Amino acid sequence: DPDSEGLPLRFGKYTLIRKLATGGMAELFLAIQRSVAGFEKLIVIKRILPAMNQDQAFIDMLLHEARVAATLSHPNIVQIFDVGHVDGAYFIAMEHVHGEDLRSIVRQMKRKNVNEFPLEHAIAIVIGMCSALSYAHDKRDLDGTKLNIVHRDISPQNVVVAFTGDVKVVDFGIAKSDAKVGHDTKSGKLKGKVPYMSPEQARGEEVDWRSDIFASGVMLFELTTGKRLFKGPSEYETLKLICERDYPTPSSVRAGYSPELEAIVMRALSKDRTKRFQNAREMHVALEEFARNERIPLSTIALSEFMQGLFEDKLAVQKEALQQGKQLADIIEMKAERESMSDIEMALRTHTGLLSMPAASRTVTDITAHAPPPKNRALFAAAAGSLVALALTGGAYMWARGQSLASSAANAMEMNAARGSVLIESEPPGAAIWVNGDLRPESTPATIPQLPLGRPLDVKLTKEGFEQAREAVTLTATDPNGHMKLTLRNGSVNVTVSVKPDGVRPVFMLDGKPQPGATMEGISSGDQHKLVVSAPGYVDQTQTFLGAPLETKHFDVVLEKAAEARHHAPSSGGGAAAAARAEAAQPAGNGKLNVSASGGWCNVAVDGAAKGPTPVAGLELPAGAHKVTCTPEAGKAAQTASVTIPADGTARYRFTLAP
Repeated sequence: DPDSEGLPLRFGKYTLIRKLATGGMAELFLAIQRSVAGFEKLIVIKRILPAMNQDQAFIDMLLHEARVAATLSHPNIVQIFDVGHVDGAYFIAMEHVHGEDLRSIVRQMKRKNVNEFPLEHAIAIVIGMCSALSYAHDKRDLDGTKLNIVHRDISPQNVVVAFTGDVKVVDFGIAKSDAKVGHDTKSGKLKGKVPYMSPEQARGEEVDWRSDIFASGVMLFELTTGKRLFKGPSEYETLKLICERDYPTPSSVRAGYSPELEAIVMRALSKDRTKRFQNAREMHVALEEFARNERIPLSTIALSEFMQGLFEDKLAVQKEALQQGKQLADIIEMKAERESMSDIEMALRTHTGLLSMPAASRTVTDITAHAPPPKNRALFAAAAGSLVALALTGGAYMWARGQSLASSAANAMEMNAARGSVLIESEPPGAAIWVNGDLRPESTPATIPQLPLGRPLDVKLTKEGFEQAREAVTLTATDPNGHMKLTLRNGSVNVTVSVKPDGVRPVFMLDGKPQPGATMEGISSGDQHKLVVSAPGYVDQTQTFLGAPLETKHFDVVLEKAAEARHHAPSSGGGAAAAARAEAAQPAGNGKLNVSASGGWCNVAVDGAAKGPTPVAGLELPAGAHKVTCTPEAGKAAQTASVTIPADGTARYRFTLAP
């Protein structure tokens, strides 16, 4: 990762492991804090950028507001631990929350084709925000004086959902309070994000806690409708939308929206602040009452499962990269300890054999030396994690030979910092690309960049109606740019169907597409398919199947007459009448389906049609019963359930996967 060049790095009493983000005023690092008796704690360091360090008024304001934020101690607020100055740079040390902000969550949902934010999770998140804001708005000084804290930047980037299901509001370090600073502040340097500003904030007027309530209303609107509320072609146009235009109601954006929830949203979004909720606790209470009335289950455990299912691959990569980053940080810690020793101490420790790796580092390194290699991942972060592992292995080896660990680790990182790329083509083009089991956003032809060197890469291509094509490649330092061209063969599964009774004129539909006859060829293997056989006056028969390469499947289908057809001879247009009666027998309208899985993930199919990996949300289906299949990774048995979709409602089903 070029942003993390030169890391890990000692920074005062902390060790910076990895850069997380860079903003207009500061950069964020994941860091380790160490103390006596083997104490270790993961934290986040917010280091002020050099240009801002020269502005004394800004620094005074920052330090004051950080001190105010450090007094906040609430389960829904990220805790501030320390404020200081190292090597000419001011910093804030804060709680590390292992999770993702709402913006990242929505982006990941789009990547996984999850089109609807689950309502129960949206309500739980905004309730957590309201709880944090209520506490901060009511916070008092030691003498009982109300601080009148206002966050001023409630937005998706500043609300984090932990993988434990907890909700945390971040960046109270730039909050406004009534406590005074010794210098005039340049408040223009600290402003919220335009699409989440209240009208008074957008007009540059004085803001109070009700501005945070407006921003919470914007986020509630967006989470529950799936649409942005204020998004103009420019910041100026967005400000005009906030200040001058009438706001759309949620029900005008999304059909079937709850009137009770809409009333909560629109009250929070009132342009007149006196007509909004007058404190965050009121909004909190209103949302909890709505959840009770609608029997919406608010569960931290369910939110945790949703997050872990959504970011399953990233979690595995983060765990590996964190472990390896910590090991390299241990090496740097030892180097700093050695440099701080006197010559006499060095001689004594060397003579007595005490100058060896600390117990914690030695144990971790020994385990690493005998552990199996990490799983191949195509994710960019996995590549970075593997480079750290290589650096650590080289550093530990050089230590054993009496050379400088930190120098060797740095050399190993430099040697392995290069990445490679592969140009992938297919005949025909337009195939989906999978690298080491991960679906890439590109389709053939495409060049896949930032691939690790020296590790086998499993490339798979898939396309509807064609067999999978697979090839392995290993990029090297001498040949970092690969090229492969794969030919996709037509599907090799054949299907034949015999239909009884004789004399009927059946119609065949495969995966929603009409077929010319009872013999179907060129069907892709390894995918689930749905075959529907119908005839006028008869009940449709459905077959769901999974074919192996070159397999021929045969189905004997016996059609049964529809109930009314048994008593009435078919007339011209009887097929249409039968279809109309069948349609009338089903519940009218459409509904939605959300499917999740606990204990892992699985590929979801509804009525034989593939819908992607869990979690799957917002599938619009005709009301009535549907067959839902959950197919886990290879080697595990598929599960099937019948789920009834209510008209104009949402059905939710969770599969429990065996470990």
